Amino acid sequence: MGMNDEMFKAQARVLNALANPVRLRIIEELRDGERCLCELQPLFPLNKSTLSRHVAALTRIGIVGSRRAGVRAYLRLCTPCILEMFACVTRVIRPAVRRRRKATRHAAAKRSRP
Repeated sequence: MGMNDEMFKAQARVLNALANPVRLRIIEELRDGERCLCELQPLFPLNKSTLSRHVAALTRIGIVGSRRAGVRAYLRLCTPCILEMFACVTRVIRPAVRRRRKATRHAAAKRSRP
């Protein structure tokens, strides 16, 4: 039985929210467990409101959850299985990265020849 259109649309929303390097890094930073947003802020060259918007996008799709403790916001992965997708994407892009590196080395060697 195939997926219906609504499921495809929902998957597209998730993938669209993930199509940002800042959001991917937020997920990676939460790999080992809950972190205070104040710990993440120095890792990103963004102002606090911009980082918060990225976190909100991940929260809306259900990947990241948060809790408050006083003035601090703590973030966690609600769906750690997303990390399995990261591993899969890495396997997909690895051959292309290797080809690009090889082509770059070949071009550099060609330029350095007299």
